[in-house]
Amino acid sequence: MYHLLIIITTLSFSSINITFAVDEAFPSIPTTFSVATKQHYDVKPIHHEVYDGERKIYDISHQYTPELPVWESSEGLGNFLRLAVSMKNGSDANISKMELSVHSGTHVDAPGHFHDHYYESGFDTDSLDLQILNGPALLVDVPRDKNISAEVMKSLHIPRGIRRVLFKTLNTDRRLMFKKEFDSSFVGFMVDGAKWLVENTDIKLVGLDYLSFAAYDEAPATHRFILERRVSISITIRLSTI
Repeated sequence: MYHLLIIITTLSFSSINITFAVDEAFPSIPTTFSVATKQHYDVKPIHHEVYDGERKIYDISHQYTPELPVWESSEGLGNFLRLAVSMKNGSDANISKMELSVHSGTHVDAPGHFHDHYYESGFDTDSLDLQILNGPALLVDVPRDKNISAEVMKSLHIPRGIRRVLFKTLNTDRRLMFKKEFDSSFVGFMVDGAKWLVENTDIKLVGLDYLSFAAYDEAPATHRFILERRVSISITIRLSTI
């Protein structure tokens, strides 16, 4: 089963939702942004999940929170944000400071992620094709009891000509991105599934709903294969509302 969506997939950084307490160096992260000044204004921003118009644009990024899971850690992202300059301490402005791995949250993988020759040659995320990262995408429901093998890819019957596909898997059903502890049993691509994709489809952008494009036990080999073929990967995408 699949659906055609209009999305924006250039997601190096997702939205950040912060509440700053008056005297916290590392603020907690509930759901609204408020500023305590001499005169308090009870205002809250509107966070759009879907942008209506002639077409719908879905926000498929995860919010950065201390509980956001990260690769092979039981602790989550942790305290990645602090208020480095504060109006409450007499400064003219509020300036926050972030410290975190760029492999956190919803993001795209650069070719140099698993290829040192690409890394040394400067193939960062800004070398990716924006025409591939933006535009219509096909949302595909993957059979829930399997990793994405060649057999699974063949069964999905993805038409030729489709360049962007988002794979909704058991990871979304299990809400793995909402659990702080890393779970190595997530669903991802197997090497033969990645090879089938390259050889039998026109896909140039792949989206997955957990921390890796590839299944845990085949992560290095599968990443090396797909990135060498210059297929773009967007991971940790949020498909629970679609």
